[in-house]
Amino acid sequence: MAFFTCFFFLAAVPQSWAQLNNRAFYRPIEIKPEYDQQLWLDVQGLLFNKDNEYFNKIDEGRTYYGTQLAPRLVYFPSPKLRLEAGVFLQRDYGTERLRLVRPLFTAIYQHGPHRLLLGNIQGHLQHGYIEPLFDFERVMTRPLEEGTQYQLTTRRLKLDAWVDWQRQQYAYSDYQEEVAGGLALEATVLEDSLGWRVGVPFQFTGFHRGGQIDTVAKPLQTYFNLASGLRVRKKLASELVQAVYMESYLTQFIDYSFTQELPYEKGYGLYLNAGVDTRLSNLQVGYWKSNGFYSPLGGRLYRSTSSTVSDPNYTERQRELLILRVLRDYRLTDNFVLSTRFEPLYDFGNKSIDFSFALYLNFNRSFVLTTLGRNK
Repeated sequence: MAFFTCFFFLAAVPQSWAQLNNRAFYRPIEIKPEYDQQLWLDVQGLLFNKDNEYFNKIDEGRTYYGTQLAPRLVYFPSPKLRLEAGVFLQRDYGTERLRLVRPLFTAIYQHGPHRLLLGNIQGHLQHGYIEPLFDFERVMTRPLEEGTQYQLTTRRLKLDAWVDWQRQQYAYSDYQEEVAGGLALEATVLEDSLGWRVGVPFQFTGFHRGGQIDTVAKPLQTYFNLASGLRVRKKLASELVQAVYMESYLTQFIDYSFTQELPYEKGYGLYLNAGVDTRLSNLQVGYWKSNGFYSPLGGRLYRSTSSTVSDPNYTERQRELLILRVLRDYRLTDNFVLSTRFEPLYDFGNKSIDFSFALYLNFNRSFVLTTLGRNK
């Protein structure tokens, strides 16, 4: 386990969006010299409603409807250090109790382009993965990640290394420990005054379930996913169309477990996106074709194994999807962003059409409470 954890910690992932523009969901974290000794109140909120009208045997329809609230006290003990403590609350509508009540603790050290986070890290969408490797819906189903994260941001390179310790195991536990992590990076190879930008991304995720001190007679599981490709974007000097872009990724799945639990030991996928950002909305067409692909952290639609209640053992070695995305962010105020998304898809293998639509309201606001006195 020590080797596995250290291997994850040598990873990287971009802060810029890799597939969809999810910036409305990001929580900005700033550390500046002028914040030294200040005490803040930081409030983050999300109201969400996502309806998946799916009628297939890989990923059946479901609805997410609820709200999240995360108030934090933030203290800057030095020009390079930020300490956070708070609570995370999530309530799914249609239930009487809160789904999640979790404490939040984070220490963030920043030196130039380097940033180290300990505790609650910047997770889910802020990792910037493509959906086959990292599911968008984790912002509602697994909103918190706890562990260690290293970020590097320069003009030509963006990277982020992270470990998410998902389940702790103790002696004689009747369950296995779980740990996830990943690496991704994006190098900008061209960015000119004409609006062209060319980036080369590389992404990696890993998931491990196992341990040596439990009482469960289950084999360990270790899964790796990789993706790499090319991203080209062109800004346009037009009032109606702001930019066009194309992205291509080759993905791979590897089951590195000693005992194979899944029907496929290896798998591959091709993921293509083309889009246009307009004044009215952002439009994107995505194409996915795979053979025996699986990702424990990725979107369920892209897997070759079923996640359904009615057909849990169903498999489709060959998956081929065409996805249309119509996206729009409305900035209501400086701190409120309303996001709408409509995503119909065509399944070539089953000759069927499914769709989802969603509405999100993100809120981020920081309040300066006071400046504490310095120690003499």
